[in-house]
Amino acid sequence: MTSSSFTPPVSAAALDDVAVLMPAYNGQADVDRTLASFCEDARIHVLIVDDGSTPPIVAPALQNMSIEVLRMPRNGGIERALQAGIEALAKRGFRYAARIDAGDLTVPQRLAKQRAYLEAHPQVAGLGMWTQVVSREGQPLFMLSPPTDPRDIRRVRFLRTCFVHPSMMLRVDAVLAVGNYREAYKAAEDLDLFLRLMTRYDCANLPELGLYYELNEGGISATKRRRQIASTLRLNMRYFNVLNPYDWLGLAKNLLHFITPYKTLQRLKKRLYAPRASL
Repeated sequence: MTSSSFTPPVSAAALDDVAVLMPAYNGQADVDRTLASFCEDARIHVLIVDDGSTPPIVAPALQNMSIEVLRMPRNGGIERALQAGIEALAKRGFRYAARIDAGDLTVPQRLAKQRAYLEAHPQVAGLGMWTQVVSREGQPLFMLSPPTDPRDIRRVRFLRTCFVHPSMMLRVDAVLAVGNYREAYKAAEDLDLFLRLMTRYDCANLPELGLYYELNEGGISATKRRRQIASTLRLNMRYFNVLNPYDWLGLAKNLLHFITPYKTLQRLKKRLYAPRASL
């Protein structure tokens, strides 16, 4: 199966079964800026999961957007927030959950393109897009262009980043069928979910820019880096295929990441991917 771009005609009700799922902990300005970046030809539904923010997150007043805030009783972490978000969307009858994080920006028609692809490929349970990584000031740093074909993704799943979590659109029923987000692999809840999805379904990427991902020094990848790598290594071992050389390479890479300073890795990424930053 090969991913392809979609530019579908959109009816007024075409996105009624799609909801943007955004967990948020403080950062009201980032929430406002991220939601304002959405541009679709149909009404957009949003569920913000407020993970115990002080003061509480308030839904911004934006045209063409219906926003609900689900408040967690206390700050319990992104794993619990996403789990509660998926359960809430299922109860409300949404078929698709489009992930994004506060601070990131989306491109026009992202939701319509992803929904069209998933409608045309019912075996695909999760669909990401290529991502431009930017600084807090919006300066392009490097481009993430993961593989698009489900077979390629399965082969190199531990060697490279195959999905950018905030760019994903997920089938809600498939996420629930494999056990939803969970806390078993702290700070790697996304990889845990994607690996479980790929035991029963396909996951793919659209080969086009869909997200501007803000590299935040206060984000999970920076502040909980060692926990994230430890969880990734545990997943690597759980799904390890001795006949797949990329699983061996992925294990070596993650062990190297465990002992390499975060800032050193970011400098290496910038050097490796900088030539593609203008794509």
